[in-house]
Amino acid sequence: MPEKKLPNRWSVAIAAVVMQICLGAVYGWSVFVKPLVANYHWPLTRVSLAFTLAVAFLGVGTVIGGLWQDRVGPRKVATVAGVLYGIGYLVAAWASSTGSLSMLYIGYGVIAGIGMGMGYITPVATIAKWFPDRRGLMTGIAVCGYGAGALVMSPFAAREIVRFGIPATFATLGIVYLILVVASAQFYANPPEGWRPAGWQPTSAVARAATTVNFTVSQAMRTWQFWLLWLMLFLNVSAGIMVISQASPMAQQIAGLSAIAAAGVVGLISIFNAIGRVFWAWVSDYIGRAATYALLYAIEVGALFFLVRAHSAGAFSVSVALIGLCYGGGFGVMPSFTADFFGPKFMGGIYGWILLAWGAGAIPSPILIARVRETTGVYAPAIHILNVVVLVALILPLLARKRPVPPGEVVEMRRSSVA
Repeated sequence: MPEKKLPNRWSVAIAAVVMQICLGAVYGWSVFVKPLVANYHWPLTRVSLAFTLAVAFLGVGTVIGGLWQDRVGPRKVATVAGVLYGIGYLVAAWASSTGSLSMLYIGYGVIAGIGMGMGYITPVATIAKWFPDRRGLMTGIAVCGYGAGALVMSPFAAREIVRFGIPATFATLGIVYLILVVASAQFYANPPEGWRPAGWQPTSAVARAATTVNFTVSQAMRTWQFWLLWLMLFLNVSAGIMVISQASPMAQQIAGLSAIAAAGVVGLISIFNAIGRVFWAWVSDYIGRAATYALLYAIEVGALFFLVRAHSAGAFSVSVALIGLCYGGGFGVMPSFTADFFGPKFMGGIYGWILLAWGAGAIPSPILIARVRETTGVYAPAIHILNVVVLVALILPLLARKRPVPPGEVVEMRRSSVA
């Protein structure tokens, strides 16, 4: 394809950020928690399940969207994702107007969750192909918007819930997100196979360490490195999403903040979630993906330790900001980690499967912290359990320094062993 007919890769990047801001609204879920509990008298655990389902089905959506994108390209997949995402919010609006918790699960949890996953994987995989020269930084920027989604949505939703109620707030968000996501999708396209920016050669240590072989999905999943990356993301998600899912009520209990001030904490997490996606992705371009993940785990251990002891607004804010920074960093680094290991050609399908760790990680820790809070009245025991798990996980990045053997070399090794 002649160079002049290629889309501007920066327009693809801008569209990716806009789409991710819309999809990242899920991180502002805690703003809805107390109003739903108060208005409908649903138990906290059952309300929290809507968020858990959304992130769990996000993982399903990433697999569907990733595999489909490898076949038909990113534009069609992202368009369908926007439609599903908007419809999910509209179903949630109807569910909250009728008091149907099961329909809230279907709308916000299943439909919006699948649309969110399909939409999330599309720009990430596309950006990895357009920016081999800045793979870490640009995939970090692509998912930065996702981390900032709650920063935009949370204060708006908090005010709208007070003024117009929960159903109207869900409906407004659904219409706006449907329009913006579908519009952003029209900017997406894949570059020609083997495309590189004019004059660029992989000269940095990290770029040279990246594989030049494109693994298929099945080839990647047969390597132990694939499952190591899956586990690393799973644990990082578990640590961050436990705090995010209960950020607002946790701030009110531990630090004694008001509901409005607690909504500000949700926004603070979103800011650092977004910053972490760009900052740590940029750092990983220089010190390597594995070393960056080791730093993320180490900081999370310290932040979780101090979180339960943070009884002032300032101390609590610092703790959750660090957790948000590392949580976002895990998502910022993992796309380039995956592309470095397995190549960019089938990035959609491969990373879609790895992102199932996101959905899986969203199940145990939010349920654990909600159940512990209901039974003991405090959050500390659940946070201590997770902190021990993350401490043990520090060994995983050390194992991730070894790249997978390219498929051709695997075949040759097998043949020589048979001989």
